[in-house]
Amino acid sequence: MPKIRYNNIDNVSTDKTLKQFKQWRDERRNKKKDYSYVIPNLEPDLEYLHGNRHETSVTWVGHATFFIQYEGLNIVTDPIWARRMAFTKRLGEPGLPIAEIPPLDIILISHSHYDHMHIASIRKLYRTETTIVVPVGLRRKMLSKGFRRVVELKWWESTTIGGVTITFVPTQHWTRRTPFDTNTSHWGGFVLEPELQQKETRDEEADSQDTSRVLPPNLYFAGDSGYFPGFKEIGNRFNIHIALMPIGAYEPEWFMTSQHVNPEEALQAFLDVKAETMIPMHYGTFRLADDTAQEALERMELERKRLGIGEEQIRILKHGETFKVQPERRKVESS
Repeated sequence: MPKIRYNNIDNVSTDKTLKQFKQWRDERRNKKKDYSYVIPNLEPDLEYLHGNRHETSVTWVGHATFFIQYEGLNIVTDPIWARRMAFTKRLGEPGLPIAEIPPLDIILISHSHYDHMHIASIRKLYRTETTIVVPVGLRRKMLSKGFRRVVELKWWESTTIGGVTITFVPTQHWTRRTPFDTNTSHWGGFVLEPELQQKETRDEEADSQDTSRVLPPNLYFAGDSGYFPGFKEIGNRFNIHIALMPIGAYEPEWFMTSQHVNPEEALQAFLDVKAETMIPMHYGTFRLADDTAQEALERMELERKRLGIGEEQIRILKHGETFKVQPERRKVESS
């Protein structure tokens, strides 16, 4: 039986030829880059993270790995605590030691590339109560690795776990772990929302004429993506408050553009999804392309000013830093 191969919206291709790989290699030899800047590590607030049961918090471990606390659940995105990716050494220490991660309820996997799905890290995090949420095509592989609670989603499909609705949304990317499994599973991002029923019953002491509720923000984890029209569709379908958006691994741009946004495109995607706050990710942890963390941050800052985006809307985290989200009163439509 032939394997199913997944595609991007409008069948945008990310395939590259050997000639293009050679061109990139030749260009790299002639580049002189300053890789001295390393993202600082902040001592994590472990007492808070282990004691928190109600507040929304986002802690950056590094790359696309976040420890998120949301509606009483502990969640990790794209877990990778590895010291190296193939021949590429990790540039700094993980923001949270893996042994200090509070017991997990959910692991979200955006796609199966090694820098987003590290099996050894998942084994250390996984417990019998943990649910792993993966793209369509990946569940069988996770079951074969011994993980038992695995939910598989197609684009725009949702699952609800512990009062949190998780929706798998499109990205423009690709995936492969072996020479034989190219694009045999999908890729995407995740939107986290409180379950509708909870929205309608929260804050019971509020005035009966007041239709607002104290709600956690809706979170969007963008995974790994080139710039594409799907960002606008996500913004039209969801009310996004916080977007975790990649800004790195974009150079050379002629090679990477279909699969990785550059900093300017990341800010445009942030505007497309209509979020209130953006937390940059996917930079400064592994040397996956030719750009540097300093370059990505400087380009993002210049574009932020050009677009007139408020400085407070971009939350640049250190490794180990926790963004504690203050709840707001938001309008909720009653059914």
